[in-house]
Amino acid sequence: MGFSIPSSIEDCLALGEVAYLLIQTHPSIVVTLILGIIVAAVLSVCRCSSPQLHDEPSLTIHAQLYTLLLLVAHTPRQETNSERTYLTITPSGEISDPQPLPNTTDYLPTSTVTPLPSDPPVYISVIVPAYNESLRLPLMLTEAVDFLIENYTTLGWEILLVDDGSKDNTSHSALTWAQSYLKSHPTTPLPPSSIRVITLTKNRGKGGAVTHGMRHARGAHTIFADADGATRFSDLSALLTSLQSLQSTPPRSPSTIAVGSRAHMVHTAAVVQRSFIRNFLMYTFHFYLGIMGISSIKDTQCGFKLFSREAAVTIFRGMYTEGWIFDVEILIRAERAGIKVAEVPVNWHEVAGTKVELVRDSVIMALDLLILRAGYATGVYQYALGV
Repeated sequence: MGFSIPSSIEDCLALGEVAYLLIQTHPSIVVTLILGIIVAAVLSVCRCSSPQLHDEPSLTIHAQLYTLLLLVAHTPRQETNSERTYLTITPSGEISDPQPLPNTTDYLPTSTVTPLPSDPPVYISVIVPAYNESLRLPLMLTEAVDFLIENYTTLGWEILLVDDGSKDNTSHSALTWAQSYLKSHPTTPLPPSSIRVITLTKNRGKGGAVTHGMRHARGAHTIFADADGATRFSDLSALLTSLQSLQSTPPRSPSTIAVGSRAHMVHTAAVVQRSFIRNFLMYTFHFYLGIMGISSIKDTQCGFKLFSREAAVTIFRGMYTEGWIFDVEILIRAERAGIKVAEVPVNWHEVAGTKVELVRDSVIMALDLLILRAGYATGVYQYALGV
């Protein structure tokens, strides 16, 4: 499997200590998990064809479970007025006044919006969700911008840095990086408004930040990429090639998705040499995904996913989750919409400073997936298909 079982009493004690600390420091998560297990019963009692549901006690249980599901269902936070604006760097190197963000739907061929958006469309939009990333962000931006300038200057590109309510200087770090880049590259200036910094007033989670950026992008193709730069940005070319191949393969459709994958690395040192607990949780989560019906994509959590504009609108217009499990919701919605998805191997390396709290977030993701499946199965969540 790529990792070893606990080889000592110390390893077993470590697992026990983690479980104990979870209960001591995050009791609400444990309670919520228990409630989530109850919610799972919704899936088994919602088979309306079952004759057992026609007697009064069964209907009462069904109503109670449905009510419980409504109570724990995800509720995305609405955008504020300030979150519909962005800051950028002017050609003279100054930080701009807040500028209005366009809507992705305005750039669809079927859009009836008048007047047309004043912002011209671009070929590639890059969404970078960032929470307290002032230290890791500059390296990622340098790699991404160098690649975009070299390959897509003529077609047009933009980066939307979505600061997810950071407590450090993430937004300021992105803007000062852009100013420094302008000064150090006088012969290859940044395209106007190509670096757009959006600051969320309150933390929404990675999924909420990505969704916000996806709803305000101008690109014919939109990718989200993690701020840590763990995935080699030039692998965007491979994802684009795969995306275009899907679009030309019958039945043809403009709605396509290409997801970066690290599944080919499962037996490499980058994975095998990680801690037992980390690998144990990884394989357990993959097993859980299979039980919940998510098996067509081997690596659901890679933070490098590319969407055609049509697919982005279909997927992100109705997203419910804002935490780490949002990647799985993307795949659930894509499957229901009949959107073709390709899994593309990418180059990836571990970067220090992860924002994931391994055990806690693994428990929350398991619960969120349970609620997701129950929500879509019962109609509490709506697919809202179409563009």
